[in-house]
Amino acid sequence: MIGSAPLLPVVRTVADLRQALAAWRAQGLGVAFVPTMGALHEGHLDLVREAGRQADRTVASVFVNPTQFAAHEDLSRYPRQEATDAALLAGAGCDLLYAPAVEEMYPPGATTTIAVGGPADGLEGEFRPQMFGGVALVVAKLFNQVAPDVAVFGEKDWQQLAVIRRMVRDLNLPVRLVGVPTTRDGHGLALSSRNAYLGEAELETARRLNGILAEAADRARAGRPLAGVEKDAHAALLKAGFDRIDYVAVREAESLKPFAAGVVDGPARVLAAAWIGTTRLIDNLAV
Repeated sequence: MIGSAPLLPVVRTVADLRQALAAWRAQGLGVAFVPTMGALHEGHLDLVREAGRQADRTVASVFVNPTQFAAHEDLSRYPRQEATDAALLAGAGCDLLYAPAVEEMYPPGATTTIAVGGPADGLEGEFRPQMFGGVALVVAKLFNQVAPDVAVFGEKDWQQLAVIRRMVRDLNLPVRLVGVPTTRDGHGLALSSRNAYLGEAELETARRLNGILAEAADRARAGRPLAGVEKDAHAALLKAGFDRIDYVAVREAESLKPFAAGVVDGPARVLAAAWIGTTRLIDNLAV
């Protein structure tokens, strides 16, 4: 129960965060980190629980990062519920919440950016070109602030995880990354903070996404030409009631490049982004 969860210590500045972490490290304790934008659900809590298995102490951050939103996107209406989030984190075994203000993360006059490529190209990178640079910047800053031994991310944002893995390798960041399989509801819908925007009828449509991707993964795994697999999945999503499809694609799992041969010949992922009304959902499955 949220009401009975223990109080979770909260720090809001880099200085206070580092002071708390220094006390742990003086005891020889390892630190796991779970970055979030809040509006937590069971998927986030699974990440916190995994973090608890990976290290002695767990830090979670709640920060709605403005640099990954375009001007027309939902930054202003993105749900914010820090007290509820803190109680949920405490119940999942988190030891410290880092909840900085925008001014703490991006002080006046800050100009540094990170340019990303490779797995950031295409898919989300095409439809949200500002996002991965913003994600890379905030995650790099958070890693520098927390200096965790391990960081835990969900596989629902597969492309984001691939971009962060590439950044960690490219910048020689001393952190081990752990990906956790997507948490789903009883109908197979990937849990997402944006699911709260959906009405009951829209939820019925949303719950068809996973099944259509599973069918596409089966066909791709069987060696079907990917152009046809993707075209058929696109049509199936529209028939299921989605209003608009940004993409549905089968890509190499790590690089997210298209398969040169037009068929799956190595580890692969099928990924999609689709709209129901004003709500955009993403999902992916292993092939």
